[in-house]
Amino acid sequence: MSRVLSFDLPDIENLLMLNPRVKTCASLRSTATTKIDKAHWKRNAAKNYSSYEKLENNFDDIKHTTLSERGALREAMRCLKCADAPCQKSCPTNLDIKSFITSIANKNYYGAAKSILSDNPLGLTCGMVCPTSDLCVGGCNLHASEEGAINIGGLQQFATEVFKEMKIPQVRNPSLPPPEELPKSFHPKIALIGCGPASISCASFLARLGYSDITIFEKEEYIGGLSTSEIPQFRLPYDVVKFEIKLMKDLGVKIVHGKGLGIEGMTLETLKEDGYKTVFIGIGLPEPKRDLIFEGLTVEHGFYTSKEFLPLVAKASKTGLCACRSGLPSLQGTVIVLGAGDTAFDCATSALRCGAHRVFVVFRKGFTNIRAVPEEVELAKQEKCEFLPYMSPRRIILKGQRISAIEFVHTEQNDAGDWIEDEDQVIRLKANVVISAFGSILSNSSGFSNG
Repeated sequence: MSRVLSFDLPDIENLLMLNPRVKTCASLRSTATTKIDKAHWKRNAAKNYSSYEKLENNFDDIKHTTLSERGALREAMRCLKCADAPCQKSCPTNLDIKSFITSIANKNYYGAAKSILSDNPLGLTCGMVCPTSDLCVGGCNLHASEEGAINIGGLQQFATEVFKEMKIPQVRNPSLPPPEELPKSFHPKIALIGCGPASISCASFLARLGYSDITIFEKEEYIGGLSTSEIPQFRLPYDVVKFEIKLMKDLGVKIVHGKGLGIEGMTLETLKEDGYKTVFIGIGLPEPKRDLIFEGLTVEHGFYTSKEFLPLVAKASKTGLCACRSGLPSLQGTVIVLGAGDTAFDCATSALRCGAHRVFVVFRKGFTNIRAVPEEVELAKQEKCEFLPYMSPRRIILKGQRISAIEFVHTEQNDAGDWIEDEDQVIRLKANVVISAFGSILSNSSGFSNG
């Protein structure tokens, strides 16, 4: 009698039906359908965002890059772990992107955050607002694939947010000698002017190296500089800035409020007289550019610069920023925002949350010349902001003491590539409020002229 080597189960045909088989033909799936599916599983439900229907006074997180844990793991597994990673070469802070994505894929979220914050003390802020599409994401080798480039900003935000919830303090490098045993060169008084992103990063790196007497002078009563006062709450919550400040303070950095260059007689000379051997100036560009046609216009007329409008919105929407309990700027009717940078689109989306009925983003050049990152432009489109290219402001029309309209002239590019104005094409737009977001300049009252 022969030996039985194997036998089939009675229901073998049914079992085989459950097993995957190699497809003999391609399946067609539209890119639009793929994007909808990606948004469904990538969005973090804990962020409380549902729709764009009710925008007024709605400052919930709405970033498209935000990931749930499931989305972060799936996104991290897509990474090719390129040997010559173009994403790292495109990162201004030279983050080891391949390393922290690998840590996320292995569910080592602490290791991922450690890798990020070691190279960039503002790792969470950058994960939320860094223009990744122009930097690391723009260089990703998966950019041309159906699912697109790796969501590096979302992965960075996810890892650092998990670390934030761990509430682990920052410590000095254990390999360094105790502060009292370090050479005298590590004990001079160091002053940093302005408590914005530049000073926070600089102070953190100095403290990690072992410098023990570091003081930041901030003229405002709040901390964080532009990250706090000009980036809206729905893009960068205030608790993110406070988290990074706390990590810096863990290393012994001190902050003095109400003092800055040109305030109470503070100059570089007085700092030297007070014993400060080194001064780092990180005051940014505090004054807005004002076109001559806006000369004499104020908030009472319905005119704001971005440096006036965004801080008002921040004080009203960021819990803990201001004890003044100020309300949001009351905007009604039509708002025109002048400019095509990130600040202009922050003003446009914030204006909708302040009650504006319609918002027009008007800029001098074409759509291909928009300086804002694509994510911000896309957000403004979805929130029904309207775009008017090739228009340069020429004259403000007042009715009583309020702005009623603004005149524009058409712009075009000549054969030499220069942008010129066509005086014969004049367009008048009705407006209740005008927000100028042309950029910033260095203040003349910063104190540099005094030494």
